[in-house]
Amino acid sequence: EFKGLSPFNKEKTPSFFVNDQKQAWFDFSSGKNGSIFDFVMESEGVSFPEAVERLASMAGVPLPKVSHEDEQRDARRKTLHDVMELAAKFFEATLASRVGAKARGYLADRGLDPATQLKFRLGFAPGERFALKEHLGSHGIPVEDMVEAGLLIAGGDIPVPFDRFRDRVMFPIADLRGRVIAFGGRAMEKDAAAKYLNSPETPLFHKGATLYNIASARQAAHDGAQKGVPVIAVEGYVDVIAMVTAGFPATVAPLGTALTEDQLGLLWKMADEPVLCFDGDNAGLRAAYRAVELAMPRLKPGKSLKFALLPQGQDPDDLVRSAGREAVAEVIAAARPLGQMLWTRETEGHSFDTPERRAALEARINEVTAGIGDDAVRKYYRQDFTARLQQFFAPAQRQRDNFQQRGQGQQNWRDRPKGEWRPRTGAPQRPEVGARNMPYVVVSHQMAASPLHRGAR
Repeated sequence: EFKGLSPFNKEKTPSFFVNDQKQAWFDFSSGKNGSIFDFVMESEGVSFPEAVERLASMAGVPLPKVSHEDEQRDARRKTLHDVMELAAKFFEATLASRVGAKARGYLADRGLDPATQLKFRLGFAPGERFALKEHLGSHGIPVEDMVEAGLLIAGGDIPVPFDRFRDRVMFPIADLRGRVIAFGGRAMEKDAAAKYLNSPETPLFHKGATLYNIASARQAAHDGAQKGVPVIAVEGYVDVIAMVTAGFPATVAPLGTALTEDQLGLLWKMADEPVLCFDGDNAGLRAAYRAVELAMPRLKPGKSLKFALLPQGQDPDDLVRSAGREAVAEVIAAARPLGQMLWTRETEGHSFDTPERRAALEARINEVTAGIGDDAVRKYYRQDFTARLQQFFAPAQRQRDNFQQRGQGQQNWRDRPKGEWRPRTGAPQRPEVGARNMPYVVVSHQMAASPLHRGAR
């Protein structure tokens, strides 16, 4: 029986025991115990199939294959993983060479120092049409493998396949195990056809089924679960790197597309309420509302989203560089629940001064909440929005009540004595704007997020 310090809690006296004969472990400081599979799942935050795969690889034990085709497919993927790793090392070396001087200058201008470049394995694809192809060929990689990995452009009308990524800063995209499966390339020339270019769909890479920085973010979310480390989704590669550097390690990004169902599932595996961080402009709002529509039918008890909107015209990278970590932390802390975002979408900028318009709002709310798949979540959303509707329309109801009271034999304003007008005793008084008993009214997202409004809020 072996003993050591707990891997789950900080301690000075060992309380972690491993019994080789029982093939079990016990951690008395946290109350956790189990088999070697449980240990890998608990310590690394992976699922059971992933734990089995990792341990089998460490022990040199082949996992059973369903069919001969599955064996061939797995062998093929292993070959492509090797090709992608060679490509990543080539891009890294090129960035560090004389050829990569311009790219290093660009990264320095974006605030990405050499240590950060190494941490995220950033690289540079030279401008020549066959630089990567010749490098991989010198290592014995067939052209067919390069094409299948998405590194070369080929086709019936292309007599000689050539490099897909040329004159671009390269961002390696890894899978949940940290293996490079694709690349994102940022053009150095302003007149490039595409500012950002991603790898195409390959046997390794499906852009709607993974997230940039997913492996590191999942580990950070698992390690920081007890400390409240937020899981955050931003929009771009550089935004992720800026957020991680600023102290938000569990940050990821979709790969050039709107958030997908698979990506939402990955976020929910890392946290119950991940934060989606969008730019504070109209495009950012539209992206947030698309995410609301995606999530609504898939909500489960305890599983939801929060939305953080950045100041107008700024992305996370801009905010980190201009205002520091504290400003980003305030934006994340002020993230709004999904229900509030949905309410904002349905009410902001609309007029509800007639019964028909109010009825239309209620109908839209009922239609949206009807799409929630889980019965319990749907019930509580309907209760919440019923209360919101009643409160939202309460001022109009009070105005009608006051109008009716004035018509029931009360003194006409023309008959009152001259002089300063004062409200009748006991009559409801309209609070002055800014008074403490006046409800807080969100005029705009930008004003609500302004430091000038925080005190009033």
